[in-house]
Amino acid sequence: MRPSELLIEAEMTIKTAINGFEHHHPMVDIIDKVEHGLLTRHRWLVALGAILIQMSLGAIYAWGVFTGELTDKGGDFGFTTTQTQWIFSVGLASFAAMMLVAGKAVAHIGPRPVAIAGGILLGTGYGLAGFFGQQFWVQVLCIGVMGGAGIGLVYVVPIAVGVRWFPDKKGLMTGFAVAGFGFGALLWVQLAGDWGHLIQNYGVLSTFLIYSVVFGILVHIGGLLMTYPPDGWKPAGWNPPPSQVQQDAAHEFSPHSMLTQPQFYVLWLSFVFLALAGLMLIGINKLYGRDALMDSGAFTDLAAAGAAASTAYAVAFALSNGLGRIGWGFIADRIGWRKSMTIMAVTQSILVISFFYFGGSLVALYVFLALTGFNFGGNFALFPLATANWFGVKNLGINYGLMFSAYGIGGIVGPIMAGTFKDAGADQGLSVWLAPFMIAGILCLVAGVLVATSKEPSLDAVAKPVLA
Repeated sequence: MRPSELLIEAEMTIKTAINGFEHHHPMVDIIDKVEHGLLTRHRWLVALGAILIQMSLGAIYAWGVFTGELTDKGGDFGFTTTQTQWIFSVGLASFAAMMLVAGKAVAHIGPRPVAIAGGILLGTGYGLAGFFGQQFWVQVLCIGVMGGAGIGLVYVVPIAVGVRWFPDKKGLMTGFAVAGFGFGALLWVQLAGDWGHLIQNYGVLSTFLIYSVVFGILVHIGGLLMTYPPDGWKPAGWNPPPSQVQQDAAHEFSPHSMLTQPQFYVLWLSFVFLALAGLMLIGINKLYGRDALMDSGAFTDLAAAGAAASTAYAVAFALSNGLGRIGWGFIADRIGWRKSMTIMAVTQSILVISFFYFGGSLVALYVFLALTGFNFGGNFALFPLATANWFGVKNLGINYGLMFSAYGIGGIVGPIMAGTFKDAGADQGLSVWLAPFMIAGILCLVAGVLVATSKEPSLDAVAKPVLA
């Protein structure tokens, strides 16, 4: 049997399995009955389902809460900083790679079964890490590869579903669809750390087990609400202007057509730069904050400085990260995604470079973490919105999966670069962090220039066949 025939047979087997699973799911018949009534009258339930899903997916940004225990030289693991960043980076790369599969799966199978399957994969990865995660390579495979793949499988679903339920509020809904990611990071960090003391009371591996169950349940519940509106449905009282109808119809690019447009690569490269900068900073924010507080004399005890920096990161950055997704989506509905993205990138450049020089007090640490977190969160509202506006909503699941591969590049390079700087300059004090902050600031500025000078894609390519 030829490879192409094997792929077709494998795809049919997966479809049959998922269709059979969905047919026998105890809640599907109930959801099918209410979705054309309840959801069409109360579409914000879709937003609620999206937040439940994304809260669980925010686990990937909560990874920093585990790194202190994992790198403790007198502890049970003894990982290096670079090793912990490898786990994080593999998770981000797996996340981005699986989104390419997820977009196609959503188009051919539907959003609900894809979301539920991703939740199972995410929960299983953390569960296996809880049982067998004493060794570095096990955590790479279970947390990085499996957990990241589960997140990537689910991530695009609320976005693809949300923009169809909210054609009148695309920016705001895109923000809501991904806001739970930032809020979830705050919740999981604090439950494992200062609020719930899960790591202190039960250890890293048992915390993985607890999270595996919680993630699986939340994604499952939210996934049941992930369904497209009926054909021809529109919000009550909303009638799009004829110009918007014509524009939306004209901008329905197939994935192949989108990849022929230079504007795709301008957006993609901008996303690489902004993601790399942001993820590099996520990898160093707590360690830099600890060193900056010690260097300024605000703290004299290393452990106390580390705890203060960890709390500042968990509260200020994670909370503002979620708010930034909603806030920039709201702003984009009013001034457009391109102006919003340009402002976000340029201000992020200024903030990041200033952060290194003025982050030595606890108040400044909270302020800079909040502002940079707000801007970083905006990426995940603005780039799907840009993809939808320039290349259409019909194939948004696949098209944004391709766009999101930029995040995978940033996820590989950024955190590892941060860990490498730290390990190489372990005895150099605060100065070791200058290079990462400067690199991040310059990349954000370049991204802002790219977006500001870009033009809309040519519509000639839309005439090519569009995927159903």
